[in-house]
Formats: sequence, C-alpha cells, structure tokens
Amino acid sequence: MLKSSTFSFVLIQKKKIPKRKNQDCIFYATLFLRFAKEKELATLKQLFLFDATLRSFASRCENEVGMPCGLDALQAWNVKITMIKKKRQMKKIFGLVALVMGAVMCVNAQVNDTIRTVAGNDLYQGITQKLPYRQMVTPFGVQVTFAKTVHIIFPSAVRYVDLGSNWIIAGKADGAENVIRVKATTEGFPGETNFSVICEDGSFYSFNAKYAHEPEMLNIEMKDFLENEDTTDFSHTRMNIYFRELGSESPLLVKLIMQSIYKADKREIKHLGCKRFGVQFLLKSIHSHNGLFYFHTETRNRSNVAFNTDFIKFKIVDKKVPKRTAIQERAIDPVRSYNEVLVTNGKSNVHTVYVVPQFTIPDDKILIIELFEKNGGRHQTIRVENADLVAAKVINELKIK
Repeated sequence: MLKSSTFSFVLIQKKKIPKRKNQDCIFYATLFLRFAKEKELATLKQLFLFDATLRSFASRCENEVGMPCGLDALQAWNVKITMIKKKRQMKKIFGLVALVMGAVMCVNAQVNDTIRTVAGNDLYQGITQKLPYRQMVTPFGVQVTFAKTVHIIFPSAVRYVDLGSNWIIAGKADGAENVIRVKATTEGFPGETNFSVICEDGSFYSFNAKYAHEPEMLNIEMKDFLENEDTTDFSHTRMNIYFRELGSESPLLVKLIMQSIYKADKREIKHLGCKRFGVQFLLKSIHSHNGLFYFHTETRNRSNVAFNTDFIKFKIVDKKVPKRTAIQERAIDPVRSYNEVLVTNGKSNVHTVYVVPQFTIPDDKILIIELFEKNGGRHQTIRVENADLVAAKVINELKIK
C-alpha cells in the first residue's frame, strides 16, 4: 500500500546585510588567525602520526631485544611536544595582538574620516608643502577706532590698498599720494582684520588692525628701508613687485639707479640745453638699462623770481614741418621720477632724474623735452637727436654711496 506524501518547498530569502563602513579593516587580523589555526591543526596531525609510528617502533624493539630501546626517542618527543605547546601559546598571543592592531586601525580610520569631515579646508588634498617662516611678510600692528582717523605715511606714492573686511575703511588722503587714512566703520568690532598696501617703488606692506577706544598712535610714518638696511642684499626685502609700465625691470632697481645717478651728479652731455629769462634748463646725461632711458636734467635759476614748474613733456616731432601741414607728434610719459621739485627758488639749482620707456627715432624726427612754468612764460625746450639717444651710457654697475 502506497502512502501519498506531500513535499513542500519553502523559499527562504536571504536577508541582505548592509556592509558596514571600515569592515575590511579586520580582514587581515581574521585571515591571520584562520591561517594560524589551520597550520596548527596540520602540525598536530603530523605529530599524531609521528607519535604512533614512534610508539610502534619502541614496542617492537622492546619485544625483540628485551629492553626499551625507544626511550631516547620518547624523551626527544616530549621535548618537541613542549616546544610545540610554547609555539601554540606564542601564536595565540600574536593573534590577539594582530586583532587589537586591526581594531586600532579601524578606529583611526574612523577618526580620520571624522577629522576630514569636520576640518574641511584645514587639510589639503594631494602633495603639499608648508611654507617656511622666512618667506612670510610680517605684518605691522595698527589700532583703529570709530571716533578718530589713523594716518599712515609711506615713502612713495600708494598704488593699491586692499581691506580684509568691511569693519574698516581706508583710502588716500585728499591731495596726497603717499598718505592713507584708516578708520573703523563698526564701533568695538570683535577680533581683528587686516589690510595691505602696495607703493609705487614696489614695496609691499601688510597690517593687522584691531579696535581700540584710544589708539596708541594716530600718525604713523613707514620709513624707507633703503636708508637703514644694507642695499647689497635684497633677499629679505619686501620690494619684489613688478609693474606693467616698467616691463621686466624691478621697481627697486629702478629706484636705486635713479638714486645713484642723482648722487653722482655728473654732466656727461654738454651741448644740450636751453636758457631763457635767467633760467637755464640742461640735459646732463642719458643712461640706458633693461629697456628704460634715464634722463638727468637740471634747472638753474639765476633770477630773483622763483620758477614754478607746471609739468614736463617728452614728445617726438618732425624736424622740419612744411607750411600748411598738420604737425604730428607722439607724447612719451615718464614712468618714474626722482627728486621732482616743483619750485626752483631764485639763485638755486635743482636736478631731477626722469625714467621713460626706451625708444629710437628716425633721422627725420627729433625728441623735444619741454619744461613749462606755471602761471608764467619762461618755458624751456631741449632738442635731442637720435644720435644722442643711441649714444646713451649703458649701466653695467651700480654704485651706491
């Protein structure tokens, strides 16, 4: 008699276990323990077979010879068993150490992930190098307030001012190119802010500003470091900023060249000049260096009336202009000047150095240097030929007294 049987199949769905973060951190420790355990079992099997063989040999030897000839072998076996037990204990210790190290690595990984999440921009991605302190421009400390204005006087004209926040306001003083005024816009603002200044001579200044009800200094003069420091070593100076109008020439070097020409005060050109109404205007020398011309001029006032300079103009014009022909001229603006004095008192001399971009002119044109008097008619004019320009003295060495 056949009995009907019913078979039921139940499809058991395996529950998907989400992979935990840093799960692979304990892989190495688990793999090490598993490998050690397998190796230990293999060693025990070998020892068991060796033990059975050794005991069989000892029993047969004792039956045939009549004395226990396997005693030494059994003693060696006991020593080996003791060593194996010590090795097993050491493997357990190493396994525990590996497990602890794996756990520590997992914790460190989680901490590092947390630090990266919290720190954000404090950590740089990729290969980075920390800047040494010798490459840092040390800022000056300035105290500002809401009810008073702080004035800072620089050794040359200010070209650029940048503010760190809207807690302060700064700008050039009216009618002055080398003075800026700084003031707090918020009374008692917390912490501190900063601002930076770039001057025409290429110097860079950085300031840290904080609020004070009564600032210690309201008027600050920033001295020219060339007056006190060694001018033969510029590696630690702050004057390494280049300007478009000077090309590849450093503003520091331009200033030093002008200073050197001014202090030397040599008249190397003796045929170029103009004299009118007791005022004599001379072109003493022309120097050239790295794409720039240096014109050294002198104004001699032999009259009793002061000569007030309005402006000086460099222009290139035609030598001969036919009648009823439009005059074509090209103006050249000086990019730097040294000791540009606007007033030449009676019975006195003033010499100035002007810097213009280097150029040449054809033979049918001429360079005109005009010095105009303010509220007067004693204008001075010097005509410079192309032969005088190409004969400019090249500066190969710089002498600073």
